[in-house]
Amino acid sequence: MPREITAYSNPLIKRMRNLRDKRHRREEGLFLAEGLRILTEAREAGRVPDYLFYTAETARHPLVVALVTATEAQGGEAIETNADILSKLSGKDNPGAVVGVYPEFALDLADIDRSTAPIWLVAERLRDPGNLGTILRTGDAVGAGGLILIDDCVDPFSVEAVRASMGALFTVPVARARWEEFEFWLRAGPGQLVGLSLDTDHDYQAPRYAAPTFLLTGNEAQGMPPHMEAACDLLVKIPMLGKADSLNAAVATAVMAYEVRNQFRQA
Repeated sequence: MPREITAYSNPLIKRMRNLRDKRHRREEGLFLAEGLRILTEAREAGRVPDYLFYTAETARHPLVVALVTATEAQGGEAIETNADILSKLSGKDNPGAVVGVYPEFALDLADIDRSTAPIWLVAERLRDPGNLGTILRTGDAVGAGGLILIDDCVDPFSVEAVRASMGALFTVPVARARWEEFEFWLRAGPGQLVGLSLDTDHDYQAPRYAAPTFLLTGNEAQGMPPHMEAACDLLVKIPMLGKADSLNAAVATAVMAYEVRNQFRQA
């Protein structure tokens, strides 16, 4: 049975609000997700929140009712509150209809079965949560097996990254690893490592890609370091016909992912 909380001084509200900070997320092992669409995507992917916050105004919405039912069925807690508290939890002046608090989840490399998908996305030192969210959405769109974050990437469970993923965080598996761990794991099985680089003349449409293909995107400002480029089986470049010398990291990843997907569709 849902309970009601309307005071910002409530200890649970204060605790959940602190999840906007990375240190508190790590300590709690929890993260925030906001918006009816994102939480519904999560529910359909089999993930329900430990805590679900919603307002009386939205309580009768069929999707909110479904979220409340699923949350309580899995032992979580549904809490009716007000728009002001939702705003403080989400950090937005105009929050979505619901806010959920979920346990963090991430794969270890050992848990990945590379045979389950022909395309895998890999990002190295990605710094922008918007780019991370967009890459997750691309992964969902092309049926990628997952996203592997290398070295010091932005936290995929930050409020900004979760929001930018539009629910794809719950549908695309995410793993985190150091470069040395990833390289060792990759070479222990099949897989072609393809790097996006400005330091090559290979047009991205020229090669024939082999499944499983691991698409490696480097840091937004610096690209990938030389030792990572040297470790790639293939470096490719997206031609630029204007004055810009490169695409945004997330856009470049999407262009590459669709090229690889189209080749596999036509094979």
